[in-house]
Amino acid sequence: MEEDIKECIEVLRKGGLILYPTDTIWGIGCDATNATAVKRIYDLKQRADNKAMLVLLDNEMRLDRYVRDVPEIAYQLIEVAVAPLTIIYDGAYNIAPNLLGDNSSIGIRITCEHFSQQLCRRFGKPIVSTSANISGKPAAATFAQIDNEIISGVDYVVKYRQNDTSAHKASSIIQIASNGTFKILRK
Repeated sequence: MEEDIKECIEVLRKGGLILYPTDTIWGIGCDATNATAVKRIYDLKQRADNKAMLVLLDNEMRLDRYVRDVPEIAYQLIEVAVAPLTIIYDGAYNIAPNLLGDNSSIGIRITCEHFSQQLCRRFGKPIVSTSANISGKPAAATFAQIDNEIISGVDYVVKYRQNDTSAHKASSIIQIASNGTFKILRK
């Protein structure tokens, strides 16, 4: 695992793409502050660049570095979440502009899975996490289900957890407005 983290950080710093396990499913990742790297993911996934991708952070204390006004309810939801939870916030900044949605929104998940958490912590910036599939095709539940086009399109493939056949699923998604009102988008 240690070697994978070192390799990932080197690739991310150079604007490269990684294929890595997360707290949900395998993801394609890059430095979320690098617009050129983000565009490479859109191109690899053959995805319209107006479809949002989320980012991972290792700790909720980093949220205010990327969201102008984090509603208090967000911290409460993160604290009580028992499964992976992505929260969409308005007013994102310090993020690649091509990751932002309406109202400069961004989806952020605080990862608790050991590998992705350590990777985010040591990289020190948010990392894009989007499903490892071509747009419109089903998301791969395990590494063995990832399309070769995705594997060959990234700069580094993490070895850790490649043989894991445990069932993983996408996160729940909640959108929170600056005033604290929220809407559940996916359970």
